[in-house]
Amino acid sequence: MNHNSTGKPILQAENTVVQTFEWGRLRWFANGQLGNSETMTLGQCTLKPGCENPRHLHPNCEEILQVIEGTISHSVVDELFEMGSGDTIVIPPNVIHNARNTGDTDAVMTIAFSSPDRQTEGEF
Repeated sequence: MNHNSTGKPILQAENTVVQTFEWGRLRWFANGQLGNSETMTLGQCTLKPGCENPRHLHPNCEEILQVIEGTISHSVVDELFEMGSGDTIVIPPNVIHNARNTGDTDAVMTIAFSSPDRQTEGEF
């Protein structure tokens, strides 16, 4: 069983890592850097109303994104997918994508990656 830096298999909420951007934030719950997963990355993306994250790709992993709250328009290469609470999208490695919040409140998404060291390239 993997353990985080505290030596325990659980990561307490106050120990998550948060990255803040103009468009919103990323909160990380599990990955190699946190020391609690050797095979995956798990996080939460929050997009502010009317905002979007930059178009990007992940060269070393697949991404699974599920909308928990709100509505988004998710671009995958040249296609747009309208998504709401409960909708899930799978994005293969090396595929350009991003999400835009189309609602009036924060859009909250669970994001999972098939690598403990998620790499990101962009802005496209």
